[in-house]
Amino acid sequence: MTKNNFSVEEVRAQFPALRFQNKDQVFPIYFDGPGGTQMVQGCIDRMLEYIETGMANLHGTFSTSIKTDALLEEAKQAVADLLNCSPREVAFGQNMTSLAFQVASSLKPSLQKGDEIVVTQLDHRANVDPWIFLAKETGAVVRFIPVDKEKLVLDLTNINSIINEKTKVVAIGLSSNLTGTISDAKKLFEAAKKVNAITIADAVHAVPHLSVDFQELQSDILFCSAYKFFGPHLGIAAIKKALFEQLEIPKLQPAPSEIPYKLETGTQNHEAIAGLCGTISFIESLGTGENRRQRLQAGMKAIEAHEEELMASLQNFLRSIPEVTLYRASEEIKKTPTFAFRIKGIHSREATEFFAEKYNLCIADGHFYASTMAEVFPVMDTGGWIRIGFAPYNTLEEIEIFKKALKDLLLMKSRE
Repeated sequence: MTKNNFSVEEVRAQFPALRFQNKDQVFPIYFDGPGGTQMVQGCIDRMLEYIETGMANLHGTFSTSIKTDALLEEAKQAVADLLNCSPREVAFGQNMTSLAFQVASSLKPSLQKGDEIVVTQLDHRANVDPWIFLAKETGAVVRFIPVDKEKLVLDLTNINSIINEKTKVVAIGLSSNLTGTISDAKKLFEAAKKVNAITIADAVHAVPHLSVDFQELQSDILFCSAYKFFGPHLGIAAIKKALFEQLEIPKLQPAPSEIPYKLETGTQNHEAIAGLCGTISFIESLGTGENRRQRLQAGMKAIEAHEEELMASLQNFLRSIPEVTLYRASEEIKKTPTFAFRIKGIHSREATEFFAEKYNLCIADGHFYASTMAEVFPVMDTGGWIRIGFAPYNTLEEIEIFKKALKDLLLMKSRE
């Protein structure tokens, strides 16, 4: 590979789905990364290895059980190096949403009537509704940090009144799965810590694109999902040790009560956890450094650099098309490679069907569970947004195919 170990050709070779052809012998172009990336070969290999060499549950005296015990410890250490936390602060679950509701339920003793919970209009509802549920269960009040409709960032004008002495929980998305806006969560969490509030980070859309640092963020709880960064369908929670130990999590009587196992209700998806180890090894292979944390950080920097080039190409194009309304923050705002837009006079579902049928482009449409944003910007009358999101296996050549597809769609509609 090239400097920083990143070559898009070699990266693409590690994703079997990119080599699959449909009945018309047309390779798919995956522009749906925010909804879930394709799975890297290293992930598949580790999953198959675990399945083919014998599966077992935990804490037995026989070899396959001992192997599974070791696997979970390996995976927790790998996640700890990825997020910069302790392996004892890492727990796995069905998905981010399920883990968030589980944690929300366990936080009920920490709140009482009149306390306040802060969420944002910019976020995916998975980082909103669990905390609304928590408020309903405890009598707390939910306050929203609004979005600036012109700038497509959080409006922090009244942040000193929104985060106040009554605030007990502050939940922030690190990056919008709709606009790509990267919020200043660290600044907001610093304000939260001044009033001793619990800080919660939704890093589902950030981890695939940025080097995330649990410690630096001053986050008490962080969620992410492995299938958003080249891995299996698996939810991940990182919870600060002091808080984790206090959480009252519903469990079976004989189940472990110590962290992090007490959050891992029932038997975990061991083959997916094995795959996660392969996924993190892939990211590590893209960077250099003296230890895994450094290699993972460098690997994410290499991904960022590649995606920056892709972003510039698509952004300039979309902004040049008069019929396109692009929902994206200005140049000085840091963003992930995620583009939400609408096309004048064309229903979003009609557009994505055209892209899929004529060009085999995998592009999604709808509200993407950022449904508060769909209320702030009333868009559902035309099917919501069209969303393109990149992964490190995407190329400039693929973007050129999309450009042609969009021009063809506009030409076809002009002739109707």
